[in-house]
Amino acid sequence: MLSIGSNLGDRLAHLQSVVDDLGARVAAVSPVYETDAWGGVEQDAFLNAVLIADDPALDGYGWLRRGQTLEAAARRVREVHWGPRTLDVDVICCRDDNGVELLCSERDLTLPHPHAHERAFVLIPWLAADPDAELSGRPVADLLAELAAEERAGVRRTDLSLAR
Repeated sequence: MLSIGSNLGDRLAHLQSVVDDLGARVAAVSPVYETDAWGGVEQDAFLNAVLIADDPALDGYGWLRRGQTLEAAARRVREVHWGPRTLDVDVICCRDDNGVELLCSERDLTLPHPHAHERAFVLIPWLAADPDAELSGRPVADLLAELAAEERAGVRRTDLSLAR
């Protein structure tokens, strides 16, 4: 599962570039949400979405590299931690062929994403794309219900959509 976001340039086009690149690997796409910036850096609002994608040839590192390639194609510059960006592609979780969530705790990759459970801008779109989604054995709906109301309220569904 990939979480994608953009708050610089043509935000929707940056998100669409990920869907276009992954093509048939995309099994589901969430609606597009506008989200207040997270992390304490003053910046414009993000557009966010979630993609459920599948490619048996890619493991967690493969998805990470694919996301980084897409970020580079969007000319993402990493100047400020949690700062503005043309495109952010986060690998939230990966599953094996049997649907078992993969675990990874390396310097460059932690799976599942260590902060996904506390980010409404990940959980709300994910739940829209897959109402039965689970993270670390817990329903995403339950994780979302545990977040503060103001965190959830900062994620607003738009009329925008991504074409598959």
